[in-house]
Amino acid sequence: MNMQKVISAVETAARRNELIHSGLYRETHALYHAIMEGMEGVTRGHLAIGDMSRTVGLRFAVVRGKPFTNEGEGEWIAVAFYGTIGAPIKGSEHETVGLGINHI
Repeated sequence: MNMQKVISAVETAARRNELIHSGLYRETHALYHAIMEGMEGVTRGHLAIGDMSRTVGLRFAVVRGKPFTNEGEGEWIAVAFYGTIGAPIKGSEHETVGLGINHI
């Protein structure tokens, strides 16, 4: 699996579940940055999988909301990843987690 597949899977799920509107660039852009920040945690800052003979098996969740009591703070979107990462050899992977949060 490569980074583009991870990004596409999360974006597709967010659109299908109406967490972002595909016609609004800012929403897609905010989601993209939350994904990238979350993947930095998963890959420990080396945003490369597939290209480096690393494979990942991830589950993810996307949430959107207004976490502050002041409505003027606006909406935020978060992406959480959990799964395994490692060399493409069964049994050599380890657990990993990543979280990305971005304002819309």
